[in-house]
Amino acid sequence: MKSYSTKLKTIITAASVVMLFSATSCMKDLEQTPVVDVTAETIYGNFANYPNALAKLYGGFAHGGNDGGGGNVDITGIDGNFSQYTRQLFTLQVLPTDEAVIAWNDGTLQSIHKMNWDSSSEFVAAFYYRIFTEIAFCNDFLRNTTDEKLAANNITGTNLAEAKQMRAEARYLRALAYYHAMDLFGNVPFPTEDNMPIGSSTPPPRITRADLFKFVEAELKAIEGDLKAPRASYGRADKAAAWSLLARLYLNAQVYTGTARYADCITYSNKVIAAGYGLKSKYTDLFRADNDKNNPEVIFPIVFDGLKAQTYGGTTYLVHAAVGGTMDAKQFGINGGWSGLRTTKAYVNLFGGAGTSDTRGNFYTEKQTLEIDDLGNFSNGYAFVKYKNLTSTGEEGSDGPTKGSGNFVDTDIAMFRLADIYLMYAEANLRGGGGDAATALGYVNAIRTRAGALPVASINLNFILDERGRELGWEMTRRTDLIRYGKFTTASYLWPWKGGVKDGQAVEDYRNLYPIPAKDIIANPNLIQNTGY
Repeated sequence: MKSYSTKLKTIITAASVVMLFSATSCMKDLEQTPVVDVTAETIYGNFANYPNALAKLYGGFAHGGNDGGGGNVDITGIDGNFSQYTRQLFTLQVLPTDEAVIAWNDGTLQSIHKMNWDSSSEFVAAFYYRIFTEIAFCNDFLRNTTDEKLAANNITGTNLAEAKQMRAEARYLRALAYYHAMDLFGNVPFPTEDNMPIGSSTPPPRITRADLFKFVEAELKAIEGDLKAPRASYGRADKAAAWSLLARLYLNAQVYTGTARYADCITYSNKVIAAGYGLKSKYTDLFRADNDKNNPEVIFPIVFDGLKAQTYGGTTYLVHAAVGGTMDAKQFGINGGWSGLRTTKAYVNLFGGAGTSDTRGNFYTEKQTLEIDDLGNFSNGYAFVKYKNLTSTGEEGSDGPTKGSGNFVDTDIAMFRLADIYLMYAEANLRGGGGDAATALGYVNAIRTRAGALPVASINLNFILDERGRELGWEMTRRTDLIRYGKFTTASYLWPWKGGVKDGQAVEDYRNLYPIPAKDIIANPNLIQNTGY
């Protein structure tokens, strides 16, 4: 069993139900679960329930409900698979960039790549609601594990020490969700365990992006001492996970606050690098069904399991949706493709075209055109082979087509890994944050050599942006990276169908942020809609 979050299918516990009932949503249009004969005192009065309660928080990043396949949803009105955390993070971080297009015409989905979404977009709303549902779950755990509550529940000794560590993990997971809220939406609602007591009907206050930056930063620094040492437990947040999120926070600080913090990015990148991580020897093995095994590179993953924690989001989505046309689904460890995701010629060109020796540029081209004349036609655009439900030795995942249904995928998603940290260090060094230029070059060449690409003699900022695209394609960083470089909305970098035209065009700068969903603006008078919407 991989981790806490792989247990979720079989631990639909009272702890989960309590959180669903008591977590106060900031969106009035989201329905909550019915009242059940379970109380927080029942759950938190017995330390044996704490691991399951914490599992729900981790599971909030991997699953949209409490049953397999996204059933018994956390929030009604939104399909549990449709709103799964990483699936919608991919939609908002990757789909509006050069890295991906999708063939499906569900609702307003095509508006994401065309960059003409508005505040009624169900896809924007799905992730917004998912973020704040996760925050509500974390708030509930934190509300019930204060020093006073732990003392009242007679949690003592080693149980008390472990409960405090779990509380730090909950604060980390909330900080990660708030980071995504800050990055994607800017000025947002700010419910905490203190300002949103159980049963409160008062809408949460609004927090500015700059102040939310300070909150996330302070939370991560405050919990560092209570988290486990790096690499102590796969799938759980540890000190290195906190350092990694701080490094990313500081890399983007100028966007979020107007003040550069590149020296701090170097500091926390160095902490991660010194913590004993290493590059996995084969790049493609990072995205296979056994990537939880013998993987020195992954710092913090979102864990999936084809049998124990089934979802149509996560890597099940990333594998199935990327297969179509003449592609053989069995070569991906699944029963069939969904004919959805491909990539653009701008992304292919980052590798110098198809057929490169760089193993990161793995494109399927048979009966696929490089040009995309029709976004809805899967054969338009090269398929991008990244994630598979096959192990590093070629064996099917646990629910592969000859073992099970062929639907659900084992492969984990790395939220942070060492190669990303190396590239953060290199960029922060180039932006004047300190560090050592030769060290930065060495990190970049280690990544390139691992992928079969030729080493380079020098690097510059534009090279790092391209290298991040090559190394981290479909890993949900691209929108943030392009914004940091001033290329997401502008004409300085165009890709097919950017701005809704085939050759691409600039869009309004206000699209560097997504809108607050219109329904939440109506429900919460404390909120102010983002400019342009």
